[in-house]
Amino acid sequence: MGRRLLPVLLLLLGVSGSWGQGEEPGGPSEVLPEEPIGEEVPKEDGILVLNNRTLSLALKDHSALMVEFYAPWCGHCQALAPEYSKAAALLAAESAAVTLAKVDGPAEPELTKEFGVVGYPTLKFFQNGNRTNPEEYVGPKKAEGIAEWLRRRVGPSATRLEDEEGVQALMAKWDVVVIGFFQDLQEEDVVTFLALARDALDMTFGLTDQPQLFEKFGLTKDTVVLFKKFDEGRADFPVDKETGLDLGDLSRFLVTHSMHLVTEFNSQTSPKIFAARILNHLLLFVNQTLAQHRELLTDFREAAPPFRGQVLFVTVDVATDNSHVLNYFGLKAEEAPTLRLINVETTKKYAPTGVIPITAASVAAFCQAVLHGEVKHYLLSQEIPPDWDQRPVKTLVGKNFEQVAFDETKNVFVKFYAPWCSHCKEMAPAWEALAEKYRDREDIVIAELDATANELEAFSVHGYPTLKFFPAGPDRKVIEYKSTRDLETFSKFLDSGGALPSEEPKEPAVPAPEVQANSTLSPKEEL
Repeated sequence: MGRRLLPVLLLLLGVSGSWGQGEEPGGPSEVLPEEPIGEEVPKEDGILVLNNRTLSLALKDHSALMVEFYAPWCGHCQALAPEYSKAAALLAAESAAVTLAKVDGPAEPELTKEFGVVGYPTLKFFQNGNRTNPEEYVGPKKAEGIAEWLRRRVGPSATRLEDEEGVQALMAKWDVVVIGFFQDLQEEDVVTFLALARDALDMTFGLTDQPQLFEKFGLTKDTVVLFKKFDEGRADFPVDKETGLDLGDLSRFLVTHSMHLVTEFNSQTSPKIFAARILNHLLLFVNQTLAQHRELLTDFREAAPPFRGQVLFVTVDVATDNSHVLNYFGLKAEEAPTLRLINVETTKKYAPTGVIPITAASVAAFCQAVLHGEVKHYLLSQEIPPDWDQRPVKTLVGKNFEQVAFDETKNVFVKFYAPWCSHCKEMAPAWEALAEKYRDREDIVIAELDATANELEAFSVHGYPTLKFFPAGPDRKVIEYKSTRDLETFSKFLDSGGALPSEEPKEPAVPAPEVQANSTLSPKEEL
């Protein structure tokens, strides 16, 4: 097995050889388009500017090539542009064997079709001239993250450690270091370890087969050890010799144990909080300017260890710019200190019954009660406005939605919107005109609901605007409207009882943002 795996290990460790450079075994991997002769590829801010003619030339000249497909009008692309250029500069300063390029997608439809580009920005990584199977980039959108992702593809993803001095130097430099202790570096488990290291960009990796290092760290068998400068200081993941090293299990272990027992929510930590793949998050809302609130953190931390891997403990400082988090949970700053627990998969939120003191015992008891299904989740709802049904467009909130939408005598058409959503604002005149047109029809109700301030038991809203039609009748039927958002098409839809010809075009919705500051290149702007 070791002999078969050696070439793979060499590639993962960044050791290049004379074989496989641009070809598959047995011949060329694909037939490239005719190459331009003597054409110089232009650059902007250190980025190659490619088109359908020059891409094949760039693939031939650069063994590692990252290509961004962008649109000039795309806001996400405009935000990425300076970070992308900075990443190119970082890599160039290191003389890294990787080149960054970009393609104007709308101007190059043949390329967007060839590479399956469905939104902007889309980044593809090409190695050794292989045009048919580029790797799609889904990593960080900051310069250092882009650069590190590329470094781990053109160089080693883990440092080979030969002695204690090398281990200590690595641990001194980084807060979190993951070292694979393997008695045989040709084993398949090492391939798994190195593959994980390629993408775990927030950790630094090393590996060793040196017996004296096994002895130094008290190990007798293959083990992956996470060293950290906080909490317990170390966490061990022994390798099961029968089943081998499982990539998913190891990944979950590293994410769980690389987190602090208690993490403060802010723009820097939120990407990692939501990448932790721990479904239950317990939030303690405190005002850190108040000494009596800061004192509660000790008890909160004391309750955390038994729940590691099952519940993520997070603090939210209401004295800083976290109003969006407060709004998401339906809280006001003056309600701190208080606890909330959310399951990020179901988005169900839980609150303690009544006002409870924040102690290690009460925090643990609340967690256990939620996990055991003893606490009912709550739904956000604004109060019903006194004039909710006085205008042509009726105002719905969580507290009156069920009664109005599922009225068996009415056909109810509802717009679920966000106050900040530009698409919602654009369609507002058409929605008002629709309500005015049908205001004298007693069997038709045109309504709207602010989905950022109201939650429903029946379903969740994942994009804005979302339009749903609730036809009259006892069967609680719901039809989602996905066609053109104008008065004429709305009217056709209503007059036909909630149906449209299949050829009607569709309009996209803006994805509903999560509480976190997302660290990846999602969402993309659609073509």
